[in-house]
Amino acid sequence: MSRPDPLPRRALSARLTPAQLLALVYAAGILIGTGLLHLPGVQRAGAQALTSIDLLFTATSAICITGLVVADTGEAFTRLGQVIIIILVQIGGLGILTFGTLFAFLTGRRLNFSERQGLVAQLNALSVGGVLPLLRAILTYTLVTELVGAVLLSFRFVPQYGLGEGLYQAVFHAVSAYNNGGFVVLAGGMAPYAQDPLVSLTLAVLVILGGLGFLVQLNYVSHLFSPRKNRLLVYSRLTVLTTAILLALGTLVILLVEWQNTKTLGALSTPGKFLAAFFQSVTPRSAGFSTVNIEAMNTATIFTMIGLMFIGANSGSTGGGIKTSTFAILVGSAWNMVRGRGELIVFQRRVLNENVVRAGSITTLYTLLVATAFFALLATNPKLGFTHLLFETVSAAATVGLSMNTTHLLNDPGLLILTALMYLGRIGPLTFAVAFSLRSTQKRNIKYPPERDILVG
Repeated sequence: MSRPDPLPRRALSARLTPAQLLALVYAAGILIGTGLLHLPGVQRAGAQALTSIDLLFTATSAICITGLVVADTGEAFTRLGQVIIIILVQIGGLGILTFGTLFAFLTGRRLNFSERQGLVAQLNALSVGGVLPLLRAILTYTLVTELVGAVLLSFRFVPQYGLGEGLYQAVFHAVSAYNNGGFVVLAGGMAPYAQDPLVSLTLAVLVILGGLGFLVQLNYVSHLFSPRKNRLLVYSRLTVLTTAILLALGTLVILLVEWQNTKTLGALSTPGKFLAAFFQSVTPRSAGFSTVNIEAMNTATIFTMIGLMFIGANSGSTGGGIKTSTFAILVGSAWNMVRGRGELIVFQRRVLNENVVRAGSITTLYTLLVATAFFALLATNPKLGFTHLLFETVSAAATVGLSMNTTHLLNDPGLLILTALMYLGRIGPLTFAVAFSLRSTQKRNIKYPPERDILVG
């Protein structure tokens, strides 16, 4: 008898491109998650009843590791519902295809080439041949990192909530932070821990690690243990440098603008202000946690956070946005043009022109996506503020999950717009465009003469 096939071969056959596979599998995951949240015993009795659109929104937010919610997760959902949500976050963070491949390993089935291509698209691996060892390393590294984070958080939560509840809270938020999920089930949210170094720094480090991406983390770990054998990739160095600069600038801006704002940092001690500013500089990268009232922040800070959310995390990570490497390439290309240089050089390596074009295409598509969704939200929810809706739009598109206390005020069309936005933000608008673009069945090898008379800028 043949072994059961955990991944339908039709779905992973050569007839589907990696981009199509990624888009369709995430859509299926959202539908399954929505169905699970409709099960009896998932919503708390006596709590605000959630509609099917609310549950679709919640499942999408979990699978797409965003964290936007229409109701407080701890109050609206039972323990069963919370467990379903955090499992969806874990699956969405690691990637649905990653879990499917894990099941294939457990049943002893080998992956064909097209299935490996699907994993390459999802994990942003550099070679098809190295996908499977990379997958094993990712699963191990993820579980160990989440376990360490849960242990650290348990030192605070167990004394506060007791052994069973404390361990549950520690595991839930470690998984939510590392996968950049942003879901919180703590009474009072994260605000009580604004000046708590153990909780804030543990969550911040988990968010940063998840936002760096698996490839970057594993590259640095392997280089640490064997620097001669495993060199640091230019991509790893570029993303870590860009991440550090963005974190430093974000922290500095929040400190300067919010220092005397008694509704945010002004009420905290001096060390608490630095800690809270750093934490809020980390979370717009794609995490969705907040230890201060986002809605009470000054407009300049909101503008900064929108920018950080738009840039997002790194490629191949649990975060969204245009990605830090994309941003770095765009800035580098602009600086090159100012200096009159033709090629972009990063760490003594030449960046391919196709990567520069890809960075521009991704940014353009993201901008058009955000602008279109923002216009739709303004049209369907005219009574809500311009800034609030813009913040909500970018947060959903970048799968961040931060909100200016706006999500629960949106009507059903608004929630559906954000649902589609979170889905597109997770798989990437460029991936979606490539997956379902109309392609000519005839190969064209015609080269046309260049046109140099088109004015740009």
